[in-house]
Amino acid sequence: MSYREHPVPAALAPWLQCTWERIGDGGPVVRVVPDGCIDVVWTEGAGTQVVGANTTAFLVPIAPGVRVMGARMQPGAAPALLGIDAEAVRDVRAPAESVLGDRGRMLEAALERDDHRPVTLQRWLSANARAARRPDPLVAAAVDRLAVRADDVTGLARELGVSGRGLRRRVTTAIGYGPKRLGRVLRLWRALDAARAGDDLARAAFDAGYADQAHFSGDCRELAGATPTALLSV
Repeated sequence: MSYREHPVPAALAPWLQCTWERIGDGGPVVRVVPDGCIDVVWTEGAGTQVVGANTTAFLVPIAPGVRVMGARMQPGAAPALLGIDAEAVRDVRAPAESVLGDRGRMLEAALERDDHRPVTLQRWLSANARAARRPDPLVAAAVDRLAVRADDVTGLARELGVSGRGLRRRVTTAIGYGPKRLGRVLRLWRALDAARAGDDLARAAFDAGYADQAHFSGDCRELAGATPTALLSV
């Protein structure tokens, strides 16, 4: 299954992680592993959706030749850019019009008629960015910190100068779920990325902050619905 990502214009970098395209080739279903991000996704024949941050993996079958294209927001940036409620779309895949109103309807119409969809989507995002506020800097700092160390949320709140409750509220408002879940998600990705780069599973688990490989495997099964070996073989 072909997949490629497109670079982000500098003006969109505070909000946008990437735009991406995929074409179905009749292979296995796509397993979407939680990453703390919210996406806007257009699928040929199925329209445009807002895909909220998921707490566990979900599977997406893509028929051969079907085109899929999307924009992946930075963790915590979608509410600022799109004016949406991250909690309301957690674990949700909803039509863009139902989440974004007229803006979603106009985006879908533009994507349906245009053959240069990544460019069209970036233009739409740029139009939103001109009137958008910047993402919450405290949430951005929390994401950066949790990507390195996931297990000390109390210490993170202290470092950022907020109460534990205040940290949970701001992270949940921006991401859709709290810092504990986000830390687990980011730690899982850190371990998987290390394994893909060549580390054995035990080393990848240890360097990511797991107590041992068994805890890595358990988190992988709970969050991604598969073993590390199965995920890495795709």
